[in-house]
Amino acid sequence: MKKLDLSKHEKETIDQALLHWQEQGLLDENKVLELQDNVDERSFEWKVLARYAFWVALASLIFSVVSLFADDMLVRFVERFYETPNIVFCLFFAALAALFYFLGFRNKKLYPDKTFSNETLMLAGSFATAASIGFLGQILDRNTHYFTILFFLSILIYAVLAVKLKSKLIWVFTLVALGIWFATETALHSEWGWKFWGMNFPLRFTIFGALLTAFSIWIQPRWHTLVYFQSTSFVIGLLYSMIALWCLSIFGNYSDFDAWTKIRQYEILYWGILAIAISLGLAIYGLKKKDSVIRDIGFVFFLLNLYTRFVEYLWDNINRTIFFLLLAISFWLVGRWSEKIWKKKSTV
Repeated sequence: MKKLDLSKHEKETIDQALLHWQEQGLLDENKVLELQDNVDERSFEWKVLARYAFWVALASLIFSVVSLFADDMLVRFVERFYETPNIVFCLFFAALAALFYFLGFRNKKLYPDKTFSNETLMLAGSFATAASIGFLGQILDRNTHYFTILFFLSILIYAVLAVKLKSKLIWVFTLVALGIWFATETALHSEWGWKFWGMNFPLRFTIFGALLTAFSIWIQPRWHTLVYFQSTSFVIGLLYSMIALWCLSIFGNYSDFDAWTKIRQYEILYWGILAIAISLGLAIYGLKKKDSVIRDIGFVFFLLNLYTRFVEYLWDNINRTIFFLLLAISFWLVGRWSEKIWKKKSTV
């Protein structure tokens, strides 16, 4: 009989579950031993190594490009290309992207089990696509509508690739590109000002994230080709909203830095209260529904907003020693509270 190959952490979880069921009288000792004998502990996490190796490969590629410009000899070599038209770089990266996509699709067909290597090729193609579109943007006048169409083009490319490869990572690229397109489109219509329809960027992205989250909840499940990415869209939408709302709680709906510096933080306290209320609501909802993603996002942003208000209102108003003492006490209380919840769950 083929045994189940699990990591050390997974095997420990299975063992805990079997012992719990034995204590509850749901399984006898012989059955527990039989089931435990059917599980093997994986000697080495090759899957994890493969994932990190490909990530390091991509990071090394990026660092190599950065190092290129740090080397004097190479800088002099690169300077020869300064006069090269942007169209040449645009076509070069487009061809490079096409090559990566070709290799990625071919490898996926020939070696479908090599998930990480295939996805790395597609990610390299995604970076090359972004570079090509970036150089094309240098060619076009940013005051024309064609400039924003470029970002929309990248959305279509990433979306098609994500669906074809069933890659959630490339779907993240799609949603990031969607955010960039939204920012440039609204900026273009406001003549590259900071406000669009009376909203600055944080307020715009708070609404944008809320719409993306709503799309993932009510529309995406009905769209057969996009159902697979529903959870990813939901998380990215929430992150868009919560990060933007946190920025909004700091800067308010101001588009002028000088005007913002003249106000007192209590004048925009309502944004802070809204951010705290929404994040706390998400945390409570996640706890009730046993949804760890919503719960964790809610708690992280609840604490972030709480400590942001703490710094805003106390940093300049109390002694530094007292400030850090209060900070230490508050974190200790959070730790104690978390420990109680953990112990309570472990004894249930």
